[in-house]
Amino acid sequence: MRLAHLILAHDNQLQLERLIKRLIYTDTDIYIHLDKKKDLTPFLHLKALENVYFISNRTAIIWGDYSMVKATLKSFEEILETGKAYSHINLLSGVDYPLKSAGTIQKFLFAHADKTFMRFRHIDSEWQESKSRFTKYNLGDYNLPLKFQVQSLMNRFLPDRKLPNKLEPYGFSQWLTMTPECIRYTLDYLKKNNAVRRFFRMTWGVDELVFQTILLNSKLKDTIVNDHLRYIRFDKGGSRPKTLTIQDKKILADSGKFYARKFSAEVDSEILDYLDQLADINEYKE
Repeated sequence: MRLAHLILAHDNQLQLERLIKRLIYTDTDIYIHLDKKKDLTPFLHLKALENVYFISNRTAIIWGDYSMVKATLKSFEEILETGKAYSHINLLSGVDYPLKSAGTIQKFLFAHADKTFMRFRHIDSEWQESKSRFTKYNLGDYNLPLKFQVQSLMNRFLPDRKLPNKLEPYGFSQWLTMTPECIRYTLDYLKKNNAVRRFFRMTWGVDELVFQTILLNSKLKDTIVNDHLRYIRFDKGGSRPKTLTIQDKKILADSGKFYARKFSAEVDSEILDYLDQLADINEYKE
């Protein structure tokens, strides 16, 4: 059994390299999806690191649109096609960082090889502020002339959208740790259900909705733990996560989580040094 990490990256090869080096471990593979809009050349040296691979079928990603989901799905499919027996595929961004050692994380996931870890809320009863994502049209993923004017007219004159297949709407966090079984189910479901795929393609912020909605309406729902194993903090009313610094060291150390986001070595590299030391000390104590 092995563990796979999939990193969605778009810049800052030095910080990405630092993240990868903290993830490298026995029976672990690391896959990098670099945004297709970016030149791959400055990142190619990372292939020399142990068990590090680049996703070949890259996608140009636009924040909030279906392209993010497309990049994730295509990358998952490419990883599964290797035929390697993974307990999980763990989805990270290039600005994430581990709070625990690679060995500690792997030991936990191997012991819970039948569980998928993702945060979820039912949209109607627990996350109503996101309900408009399911009812309003978003054409951001379509290369159409005047698409935003068309989108405005659609939302003004057309009735609210409804989820196909009588699916219950769920969502919350894009970042998750999934079993291959859950990933295969999601891939197959979207291939077999064109109406659902089209619905999600016209949904804003869909990366926070699609996996939860499909899996929590499936026979696999009991394998899902409502915990994405990450610490992420948003400023009040903000749509982007706060950049964490050394001022956050105590809350990160006490969080009990495996990863956190987001970090910027340019803003504060001291917090990354601290987290390295903390993870290594805690592993030694274990």
